[in-house]
Amino acid sequence: MIDYHLHLWSHEESSVGYRLDQVAQYCEEAQRNGVNELALTEHLYRFVELRATVGDFWTRWNHEPTAPLMADYFDFHARNSLEDYVTFAQLAKSEGLPVKVGMEVDYYRDQMDDVAALVDQYPFDVLIGSVHWLNSWQFDDIDNAVQMNGWRTRDVDQTWAEYTVALEELTATRTVDVLAHPDVIKVAGFFAAHPEPLWDAMAEAAAAVDVSVECSSSGWFKPAAEQYPAGGFLDRLVERGVTFTTASDAHRLERVGSRAGDLATLLEARGVHQLASYDERRRTMVALRSPA
Repeated sequence: MIDYHLHLWSHEESSVGYRLDQVAQYCEEAQRNGVNELALTEHLYRFVELRATVGDFWTRWNHEPTAPLMADYFDFHARNSLEDYVTFAQLAKSEGLPVKVGMEVDYYRDQMDDVAALVDQYPFDVLIGSVHWLNSWQFDDIDNAVQMNGWRTRDVDQTWAEYTVALEELTATRTVDVLAHPDVIKVAGFFAAHPEPLWDAMAEAAAAVDVSVECSSSGWFKPAAEQYPAGGFLDRLVERGVTFTTASDAHRLERVGSRAGDLATLLEARGVHQLASYDERRRTMVALRSPA
């Protein structure tokens, strides 16, 4: 199996530096969970090069109460060198650790051409794409009371619809190879009354550009209390012939490869027996489970 969504830092830290022993420990923990291939996928917003590329995009929504929070968020996180990160990930790979050089790329409306130009300068193996905010609202920051209040002041169905449009737009840019946690909009435990048309739209968007989709265990550890994507959404993706990766979205050692076997069972029950593996952003298909 694979775990194509791993972070070196927790959200509470701006940076913890780069240590080969940390990555080696990730690989050992992954193997204990039946995972033999990993991708390091730090958030692109951690790096000063991204901040220089997209600028203070939240100023377009200064009237939103969350805009100052977004400014603080980027001031805290965007402090690291993208060159240093890529160099380290390449070193880990060259040392024989079973890791790929990856990045989690967030969606920046009307700015993805610039973001693509930035990431194209680096030798990534795989880019995973995410929608973590709508305008300046970080709907998935479940530990922030102001951000969570947005769920109580906004229409939940409309929010899901806005998220779906954002994911469709991200997918259409062809900037990324994999869609990470595709229905992360449910993370805080707020669900659309009738998500089926939205699942259809997102599945069609993924199939149209042949992007892979991540099946992630991380939702089981959130208020949503289910994997990404939901069962009905996963059915639609399978029906359209979408390829999959599996992931933990771990930010600490003990979560690396978490519940990988449960993800495999979900996919196998739907006739999926291969995963998408990436090298230099080229996809090959590998066995879902490694031979015993």
